[in-house]
Amino acid sequence: MSKPFYITTTLPYVNAEPHIGFAMEIVRADVVARFKKLQGYEVFFNTGTDEHGMKIWQKANEEGKDPQSYADVWAEKFKNLQKKLP
Repeated sequence: MSKPFYITTTLPYVNAEPHIGFAMEIVRADVVARFKKLQGYEVFFNTGTDEHGMKIWQKANEEGKDPQSYADVWAEKFKNLQKKLP
């Protein structure tokens, strides 16, 4: 049975465009995850976005939007970034 290995990234707020810093973090974590898998570990790689909190509520209100709808639109942009990196 393989050994478990868990790795995660920070979860950025979805109140602004994804940026190169987050992209670099995903790439670095992915490199570690792939290396550990090659070493025989059972890898769980977790990443995502933080869609809660005051910052999201404030930005949604500034734009006159519902916080959930606002977060959904921005979260999709972060998902698209991840699809472009592999």
